[in-house]
Parts: sequence; structure tokens; C-alpha cells
Amino acid sequence: MNASYDNSAAVVVLPPVSGGRLKDKSLRAWLARADLAVEPARQELLARLLGVLGLPYPADGLAALRMWGQTGDRPTVWIAAADPVYLEPRMDTLCLHALRRAGVPPAEMRTLIDHLQATLADDKRFGFARLGTCGYLRATVPIATSRVPAYVVDQQVPSEFLPAGDDVATHRNLQSEIEMALHDHEVNQRRVARGEQPVNSLWLWGGGMAPERRTRLQPPLFSNDSLTRGYWESGSAVAEYWPGSMARCLESAVDGFVAVTPEFQDDPALLQEWLAELRTALQAGRVSHLTLLFRDGLRADVRRANSLRIWRRDSRLLD
Repeated sequence: MNASYDNSAAVVVLPPVSGGRLKDKSLRAWLARADLAVEPARQELLARLLGVLGLPYPADGLAALRMWGQTGDRPTVWIAAADPVYLEPRMDTLCLHALRRAGVPPAEMRTLIDHLQATLADDKRFGFARLGTCGYLRATVPIATSRVPAYVVDQQVPSEFLPAGDDVATHRNLQSEIEMALHDHEVNQRRVARGEQPVNSLWLWGGGMAPERRTRLQPPLFSNDSLTRGYWESGSAVAEYWPGSMARCLESAVDGFVAVTPEFQDDPALLQEWLAELRTALQAGRVSHLTLLFRDGLRADVRRANSLRIWRRDSRLLD
């Protein structure tokens, strides 16, 4: 950890705040007095957190870390994430739709992954597996994959995020085989009949080996996100599931902590509740300062001394 990092601080990932979602005037004024900045909204979540904490970002093996976070055991083979997406044909290009929020039921994901395993894994070069709604690719020889998950690419042209360089032919060929195998599959026929987007491809990303377990100085983590949990596991650090409220995080952590609120619990009322709890904790000296990472890319660094900025009552960044 960066030596300048305050271990009594709290780093919290929260739902989107801009676009007028926060109505409470006192909370808006409280945030307006903080140091506000706009970060790239389409940045991988772990990268945002580690940037704040001053911890090293993995060069590869993100998929293995995610699996580690799901199972609690370190994977010992080369794997890549293989997550369900819909590639929408447009006039002269494709648009990728990540299916995280809409969701692919585990039963459907199991059927699709089993189909790929049966049709594409005969020569043992590749193997497909599923954990919950997450897909994985195992390869005996590493292949090039994207460095970012599908949600970073959501609603964008995927070609800009594909791997580049000399070693991409295997990725390109495998991607084509996956798309042919999924085309017109009965699962997708049923999804289209229900008015849902089909799973016509898998986004291959984060390929590599899991790092060896080591000991890193990290604050305790409260998160359901498997990738962040896997990173904490790899550093022999304390990682708990999201306990349901900010108050419980504050009760459980002796000093500072990192909390990642559930991705799709983005009700403005919950955002207001969590912000109010964090403000109270800061004012009471329970934490030394707050770094708030909102999922729409806004970042707020809040200290008690910010309350002296009484001339700030609102910010255009919140609108």
C-alpha cells in the first residue's frame, strides 16, 4: 500500500449520483464542498479502487482472480473470463451489449456453456466452464484476450477493445467458432421470443494465471464483487461480503475500510441513506476522510475541514 495512504480512511463505491439523482439539499451541499472530479466512467472497478489505495494493478490474470473470489480457492491453470454478450449488427459495425443487468439465468448459462464444451472442446486445447452466471475459458496454450470486462465496452464498438498484436489469430478464430455455435441455439430462440436479447457471443477477457498468494497491507473489504474479493484473497487481506448497510461496515471495521455497494442497488433513496450514514461517521471522527467513487465516474474526496467551504452550496457535476 502507498505509504501516504491513511488507514483510518474509507473508500466507498456508490451508485450513480449525477443527473439530479440526489435531491436532499443538505447532502448536495455537503458533496459540493468536497473535492469533486470526473473520472472515466467506463473504467474497470478494481482499477479505480487500487488507484485510490496505491496498490499494484495486475498485469494479467484478472479472470483467475475473479474465479478465486467466487470459490475462495486459487486457480492453478490459465483461464480467461467468457461472459455472455449480445452483438447487435448495425449499419456498418457492431454494438456490444453487456447482459449483466438484464441477466442470464444460471440454467440458461449452463446450457450454453455445456453446448460450447461439447462442440468446441474436443481437441482438449480449450475447455469451457460456468460458475453462477459467469463463464470461463481454459486453454492449454495462452491466447490473447481483451484486458477489460464487457461492462466497460457496453453500448460501444467492441473492435476498439479487442486484443492487438501478432498473437490474435487464435482469439479471432475461437471467437468466430463461439458465435457460430451460439447462433440460433434454442436458448436464444426462447430469449428472442420473450423479447430479450440473445446471447450470440462471449466476451473473452482477463486471461492469465492467478498470482501467488502474498501478504499485502490492505484495509478490510466489504463487497460481493468477485474480482475485488479475489484481489483481496490474493493479498491475504480481510474480505467480507456486503453486510447490507453502511452502518454495519462502520461497526465491523476497527479503522478504515473499503466498501463496494451492490452494483444494481441504485435506488436514489439508498444512495441518500448511505451518504447520510457516511457523513455522520466523518463528522463524528469515526473515519478520517472519505473517498467516494460513484458508478457514473464522479469522485468525491471529503474531509471534515471541507465544511468550512460555506460558499459552496451545489455543484454542476451533480446535475
